[in-house]
Amino acid sequence: MADTSTQSIQVHAPVDRVAAVICDFPRYPEWVDACKQVEVLQEYEDGYAAQVRFVIDAGVMADDYTLEYAYADDLSRIEWHLVEPSKTQKSQQGSYDLESAGDGTTTVTYSLEVELSIGMLGMFRRKAEKLIMDTALKQLKRRVESLPAS
Repeated sequence: MADTSTQSIQVHAPVDRVAAVICDFPRYPEWVDACKQVEVLQEYEDGYAAQVRFVIDAGVMADDYTLEYAYADDLSRIEWHLVEPSKTQKSQQGSYDLESAGDGTTTVTYSLEVELSIGMLGMFRRKAEKLIMDTALKQLKRRVESLPAS
C-alpha cells in the first residue's frame, strides 16, 4: 500500500517560468542529480510531453521507468503516473501544483505516491520519500531561480 507525501516550497519566479522548467524534460540531467537520461517518447498535439522515460541513479537506487503526464490548461497542475511497473516500482503517481502568490513568486506543492517492488519498513520509506521530495524541490527552485527572466 502506498501513502501520499506532500511538500511545498516558495520559488522566486512566476508560474509560467516554473512550469517551463518542469516541462523541459530533456534538460533534467542538467539540474536533477539522480537523472542520468531523460527521453520524451510521445507528445500531445500541443507539444507537451505525454510519455517520458527516465533513467535514474540515486546511489542506493537505480531505475529505468516511463511516466505519463497530464496538464491543466493553465499549467497550474502537472500530474503523472507510472506507465508500467519497473524493477523497483509497482506504481507511482505524482503532481506539481503551482500557485501564484501574486508578487511574482510561486508556491510549488509536490505530491508523490510510490509503491515499491521491494519491501521497506514504513519509517525508512517515509524518510526516503522526504529526502527525495526535499531534494527535488530544492533542485527545482535552484534551477528556476538561476535562469534569466524572460
